[in-house]
Amino acid sequence: MGSYEELLTFFEQNLEAQTFGHQPDELYAPIRYTVNLRGKRIRPILTLMACELFGGDKEEAVSQALAIEFFHNFTLIHDDIMDNAPIRRGLETVFKKWGSNIAILSGDTLFAMAYQYAQQARTEILPQTLSVFSKTAIEVCEGQQYDLNYEKDNHVSVDEYIEMIRLKTAVLFGASLKIGALVGGATKREADELYDFGINIGLGFQLKDDLLDAFGDEEVFGKMTGGDIISNKKTYLYLKAIEVADSKTREELTELYNTTDIPDKDKTARVKEIFSRLEINTAVNNKIDAYFDAGMKILQGIDINEENKQILIDIARRMIDREK
Repeated sequence: MGSYEELLTFFEQNLEAQTFGHQPDELYAPIRYTVNLRGKRIRPILTLMACELFGGDKEEAVSQALAIEFFHNFTLIHDDIMDNAPIRRGLETVFKKWGSNIAILSGDTLFAMAYQYAQQARTEILPQTLSVFSKTAIEVCEGQQYDLNYEKDNHVSVDEYIEMIRLKTAVLFGASLKIGALVGGATKREADELYDFGINIGLGFQLKDDLLDAFGDEEVFGKMTGGDIISNKKTYLYLKAIEVADSKTREELTELYNTTDIPDKDKTARVKEIFSRLEINTAVNNKIDAYFDAGMKILQGIDINEENKQILIDIARRMIDREK
């Protein structure tokens, strides 16, 4: 079974072999730009890794890995429009560079391309593969809508937030692993268990993203920090702070998230000070560790080669311990 670095090189070679030179160029230039931004490629690597985990050939899983990557990039293009995010991976976002109309069309085209690649699974697993892919696409959109809803809802609970990020983020990690497992010859039970492992790791991944958005190093993180605070996003950090704060601090934090009269820099600094005072960083890291441990428990119950299992554990740890 290949290491993360080996599978990343393999995937990048296959991604570079894809051509996006169709016309009109105004539609495909943003797609070329997006797929060449050199992200971590964790999701497609998980697909390749899951395939090899059950004795499959990574060559057979390439089309599915590309489908996952194209779908993920579609969501990023559209999310950036909805979040009005100017920076992605240290560079201008597609809608900032080309405008919202072109960004929407290019994102839609990537979504269609994702299905073109997903349907290249071999005949006996095609219905299962497309079912997982379609269910995941719908759930990601559901999660995004909840995310938008919660921007205006002042009574979001921690549990509601966790369900939202399960839909918006974690299900794609689960699907990446499950589809790869199906290609590799896993049983339904094994594929389902690997999916559950991916859900837990995906939840931890998103919570780490929330933490980095507030406290990460912008040069390392690759995008502006404090963006969630400035846009009044009720992340786990905010909701946990509301949960544990005394009434005075809760009122102050709520007021900060409901005002537009404070400069962004001052608002971010004041909110981060409250988070630090309430030791929210520790609470988030404890929650991340709990999801990682839950994922490890599921993975240990799957009867697969221990050496290969360790490679998957290492990439899961990489997702949780990252600084960008």
